[in-house]
Amino acid sequence: MGRQKELTLGITGMTCAACSARIEKRLNQMDGVEAQVNLATEKATVKYDEDRIDPGQLIDKVEDLGYGVERERAELDIQGMTCAACATRIEKGLSRMEGIQSAAINLAAESGSVEYTPGRVSIDVITDKIKDLGYQATLKKGREVKESRKEEELRRKKRLLALSIVLSLPLLYTMAAHWQLNLPMPEILMNPWFQFLLATPVQFYIGAPFYRGAYRALKNGSANMDVLVVLGTSAAYFYSVAEGIRWLMTPGYQAQLYFETSAILITLIHVGKLIEGMAKGRTTAALTQLLNLQAKEATVVRNGEEVSIPVEEVRAGDTLVVKPGEKIPVDGFILTGNTAVDESMITGESIPVEKSAGDPVIGATINTNGTFTMEAKKVGKDTTLAGIIKIVEEAQGSKAPIQRMADVISGIFVPIVVGIAVLTFLLWYLLAGDLTAALAASIAVLVIACPCALGLATPTSIMVGTGKGAENGILFKGGEYLEQTQRIDTVLLDKTGTITKGKPEVTDFVSFQEDERMVFTYLVSAEKPSEHPLAQAVVAYGKEQGVEGWEAENFAAIPGHGIQAVVGGRHVTVGTRRLMDREGIDCRDHREKMDRLEEEGKTAMMIAIDGELAGIVAVADTVKEHAKEAIRTLKNLGVEPVMVTGDNRRTAAAVAREVGIDRVFAEVLPEEKADKVKELQVQGKRVAMVGDGINDAPALAQGDIGIAVGTGTDVAIEAADITLVGGDLTHLAQAVVLSRKTMRNIRQNLFWALFYNTAGIPIAALGLLAPWIAGAAMAFSSVSVVTNALRLKRIRL
Repeated sequence: MGRQKELTLGITGMTCAACSARIEKRLNQMDGVEAQVNLATEKATVKYDEDRIDPGQLIDKVEDLGYGVERERAELDIQGMTCAACATRIEKGLSRMEGIQSAAINLAAESGSVEYTPGRVSIDVITDKIKDLGYQATLKKGREVKESRKEEELRRKKRLLALSIVLSLPLLYTMAAHWQLNLPMPEILMNPWFQFLLATPVQFYIGAPFYRGAYRALKNGSANMDVLVVLGTSAAYFYSVAEGIRWLMTPGYQAQLYFETSAILITLIHVGKLIEGMAKGRTTAALTQLLNLQAKEATVVRNGEEVSIPVEEVRAGDTLVVKPGEKIPVDGFILTGNTAVDESMITGESIPVEKSAGDPVIGATINTNGTFTMEAKKVGKDTTLAGIIKIVEEAQGSKAPIQRMADVISGIFVPIVVGIAVLTFLLWYLLAGDLTAALAASIAVLVIACPCALGLATPTSIMVGTGKGAENGILFKGGEYLEQTQRIDTVLLDKTGTITKGKPEVTDFVSFQEDERMVFTYLVSAEKPSEHPLAQAVVAYGKEQGVEGWEAENFAAIPGHGIQAVVGGRHVTVGTRRLMDREGIDCRDHREKMDRLEEEGKTAMMIAIDGELAGIVAVADTVKEHAKEAIRTLKNLGVEPVMVTGDNRRTAAAVAREVGIDRVFAEVLPEEKADKVKELQVQGKRVAMVGDGINDAPALAQGDIGIAVGTGTDVAIEAADITLVGGDLTHLAQAVVLSRKTMRNIRQNLFWALFYNTAGIPIAALGLLAPWIAGAAMAFSSVSVVTNALRLKRIRL
């Protein structure tokens, strides 16, 4: 298997679920490709083997199917141009590159605008090309997040709709004649050729996208919403043209015209698409808000001077100056200065956190008071905020398993509807002998059955749901995890760092030898090389007591048990009773003391020097503020909380009692945590594993859902399906609530989408539904589905 890469393509020209399903199917048929196509986001997420597939082949496949791949525009600052020949040289050099549609270089402004297709060429390749030509290019200063392409598309749709309405209103008025209403009817409005002049631009100019979409679908051996619209409106239009010719050729003939049906149908569908597009724009509001949190500029120290540059140009290792009130540009750590940082956008905590030299700071958080200098450590796509944005983008572009049902239905729905429409026409014409009624009924069947709403039912809710989660510090990595979370009935919580703060402190130290300070010095010395939180607590307590310790040799960490080291020529062992028993160290006389400390919820460790028990040190890790409330809420939701920890049973039981957990797995070694998840799953439980450490990663991967606490390690977050930003456990219950409400919303959408079709088709086939009413109902179905999804933005978690 070759190297796996991922590419996201913006797809243009999709109109319904049948389109997205067809593109997805054809891409997945390519060797080494795994694709998901999302109708609501109009994006394809493609994983491919770069040894077997070139990104250009993926784009070719999409374009061969008759769809477009979105282009992007890069605005560049270009240095080094001296004359018009320079600008021309750059333009020509870029224009020859594959994937670049246009390049316009402005000598006077020393800038350039390049339109390109992502996947065929990247912005780095473009700037490298300019550099090869002898110039320097950087992305424009102060570049902002924009959605100009979508805004322009909406403006274009509004212009087309306005024209369509102007041309269709006179035709709509002629319906009064069909309904035998006593309204003044100018003779010209009833003239077939006047109606022809009004309807033709609507049919073939404003309705052109439907014809293009239908052609693409039929060319590739399938059918979609466009096919239904084109069949229905074309039947009405061309029948009316034929009637107009007959009226012209036969004096006194009363033509049966349906120009108004075709024009009004197209107008109503455009109304629905416009409202749908505007509503879909609101579904990505959460992602836009995240993008706008990013700092636009940074003050960097270059050659002893402070220079303001775009944040995109900051590099790891740069020294930055951050003043009061400014956003911290990137992730890094403070070099000089003291301040307080508002980290609420990451952690949810409203109280600013005090920071000084050596402390880490997160990009996009706000410096509230003092000026400080910092070293940039993570920049660009590596920052914390960029990681959050990436997770949200991927989640909004992914598919939930429930959507596969809608895709399957859409794939077979259109051909069945066409068959029903033909059958309806034949039955009306052959049994009733009424060509007009047959035409009207078959057109109504075609139009009412458009599967647009079915295609939007799931992805719009997923987009809003994942966005709502991101706003509340809950990051779902994909739609499938949002769906699976609703089924969770058991949550397995790691104790340290998840239920507790993960920053233990020494509470007790007892020496069994006369020289208490000497025993404590050996303890601190042995623990210094360890990175375990308990060891760090001991070393920190030693500093407070003025004990720095000595250098330790032959240090060895024994996972789940303790440590061993040689200090000043003496062998020191610190750890659990199990470790002491293994080393043959007698601790029977002091078990009662250990028991008492552990019953108080403290982690007690024995200290042995040269094989003889020398003392006990106890460390306590305080429970997180909201842990008790979160556990109670989970129980109210019908989810059983279970705690897992490497601590002894007494300590574990004390913490469990404090937060209200009834079931505990204690003295579990790191490698055994995944086994505990399996044990619960064997019992028929659907298990969510919640952890924050590297040793939790296997258990997170084993769980039906893996949930990482955002204050934990990158490895844990990478292995998890959901990340709780900031580590607030109340987000855990909120994730379950959000999942349940989102899935209920999806089921509502699917019900109404299917209800419109299943109820509407027989009504239309019976001739009880005028074609224009069918068109209005079809447009309303799509709008209602998107509007229902938007209700998720207002739910309380």
